Amino acid sequence: MSSLSSSSSSSSSEAKWRFDVFINFRGEDVRSGFVADLHRCLSHGGINAYIDSEDLRRGDEISPALMKAIEESRIAVLVFSEDYASSRSCLDVLVKVMQCKRLKGQRILPVFYKVEPRVIRRQRESYGQALASHEKELGQDSERVEKWRQALIEAGNLSGWHYDHGDDTKFIVGIVKEISAIVGRVPLSVAKYPVGVGRRVEKVMSLLSMGSNDVRMIGIWGTGGVGKTTISKDVYNSINSQFDGCIFLANVREISSRRDGLVHLQKKLLSEIGKQI
Repeated sequence: MSSLSSSSSSSSSEAKWRFDVFINFRGEDVRSGFVADLHRCLSHGGINAYIDSEDLRRGDEISPALMKAIEESRIAVLVFSEDYASSRSCLDVLVKVMQCKRLKGQRILPVFYKVEPRVIRRQRESYGQALASHEKELGQDSERVEKWRQALIEAGNLSGWHYDHGDDTKFIVGIVKEISAIVGRVPLSVAKYPVGVGRRVEKVMSLLSMGSNDVRMIGIWGTGGVGKTTISKDVYNSINSQFDGCIFLANVREISSRRDGLVHLQKKLLSEIGKQI
């Protein structure tokens, strides 16, 4: 992955995320085995994980409590099993998670549990059958089904973990280790009362288009004291978990004007990124 840097210079608070991890899955067999073990390991590591409960899905509807839990989670772990796409509410959760990825910088970590990523991406086998069944009931031109298809394509293209068989414990430890590294990053300090910042941060997030595969550079322009640095730091806090390495470089103009200033910034950038990767 690429590293992220910012040349802006000063503030989403740590309370922005209520949960470190949101775990979404389908099926009691997955819950009582893999998900239960993963949740136990996360808890032992001091990571606050929320397990998606089918009790919070009202038939085909996602309850407001579940919706809120998704929005307030820093990381979403999506456990794709063979039976996942048979649940309409699971697919709705997937769509919501992908929306949070784009708008809030939520990190998505997919687990392909005994199913190939290409099956999800291309909607083959059990996934193709499930979507065909949903389409038959909801209509061939159903907007809801189309959202599910697009979300599955996007999720199937994300890097994650593929488990077919082997040592469950070793597999889970690897997941917990990566999540711990992400959660361990200390957010930048943002303004104590960031009035009006949220709307502007959402605008920058839409310009960044985190779900795309291209490279973007966004400039924030304005007179001194209008909150450019506050917005930049909030955006950084929102998306830094999506990168293997990241750094917020402040006061770039001032430092680069000094003798060997650019060299100093380059060394700082490489040194900090190198510690994280």
